[in-house]
Amino acid sequence: MRDAIDMSVSQVFYKDGEKYAFVYFTDGDRTAEGRIPDCKITSNQGFCDAEIGQLEDYMKKELGNLKKMAAGVRVMDAFMKE
Repeated sequence: MRDAIDMSVSQVFYKDGEKYAFVYFTDGDRTAEGRIPDCKITSNQGFCDAEIGQLEDYMKKELGNLKKMAAGVRVMDAFMKE
């Protein structure tokens, strides 16, 4: 896996009392979507199994930071910016 993979985190979603967010990884044409706090890749296009394992390990290791990032996402702020 290359060092320059872009990552972004969604806002926090709520469903049936459960809180979760999505983590998106992109590397050129390759994309993967994971879900926290499960720390599982739910969608993959182009990453090999070993790389998926590394992405899931990364989410587990950085779960606290990823949760903080998701909690800081304000969708309406993005719409209000010029």
